[in-house]
Amino acid sequence: MRTPAGWEGTEGTLARELLMAGHGLHTGRRVQVRIRPVAEAGHGIVFRRLHAGRQVTTLRADPALRVAQPLCTMLRAREGASGSTNAGAGVRTVEHLLASLLVCGIDHALVELDAEEVPILDGSAAPWIEAIRACGRTALARPKRFLRVKKAIVVADGTGAQRREMRVEPCVRYEISVRNDLKGFGDMLWQGDLTPEVFAREIAPSRSYGRVKWALPAIVAGYVKRTPILRGARLSCTASIVGNRVIGGLRMPDEFVRHRVLDLVGDLALAGAPLLGRVSALRPSHEMNYRLLSALLADADAWEWAECAA
Repeated sequence: MRTPAGWEGTEGTLARELLMAGHGLHTGRRVQVRIRPVAEAGHGIVFRRLHAGRQVTTLRADPALRVAQPLCTMLRAREGASGSTNAGAGVRTVEHLLASLLVCGIDHALVELDAEEVPILDGSAAPWIEAIRACGRTALARPKRFLRVKKAIVVADGTGAQRREMRVEPCVRYEISVRNDLKGFGDMLWQGDLTPEVFAREIAPSRSYGRVKWALPAIVAGYVKRTPILRGARLSCTASIVGNRVIGGLRMPDEFVRHRVLDLVGDLALAGAPLLGRVSALRPSHEMNYRLLSALLADADAWEWAECAA
């Protein structure tokens, strides 16, 4: 197949190591990340958690290792799971980094971190895009692989104003249409041809967001249930909503729906390659994103791997 416009035609890895530090949105803990180049065929994106310099667990970015968590995507080792070394250990909030690696053409890398959660940085993917581009990309002598959608898959939940629906169908490009609504801000729609440049310019700067009045009870409930939720939320890393306004303002009028696109791209990146398909989403969430990907991969007639011509 011909390489879709804007995408690299070969697999790639980083040209040099990337170092980044920050705190986790949900755990609030300080974390340092080192992303190492890997040229090995079939390696993919692999997370390695370290503690005091010793390995805790190694996890492939694989939908089979995804576990449901509030407000983020988490990978967790399971007994007997491929690539895991410590059942129960995990890495959370991987979606922004996965989206950034995908659109920057980084197919193979080892992501080492010394805590459970990938740092939230400023709440967007823009710092990751900037850092990855600064490191550079090394093209590998292997054709780029895409996941080509062959037939429509639909998943839905709820009714009326609470209905959520996700659809993926065949397309020669990676197209996305996301519709979302938020009280006080109205209906928002973003749609377009997803390319690395479009993502970097229109999607990556959008931040995680939430209402302050909901965050405080969620933090308390998280402590009660021993599940970290929003312990690291700050004005510096979230678009914090009070009433019908955002403290400090929005980066763009429809920032909220663009961030839904960011999360969607990151969650679908667990497939291991960009899609050749049209994704349509009504009120997407991390759970619905996963349900769509899971339903697609479960139907062997709905998809196939496609490689770029040499």
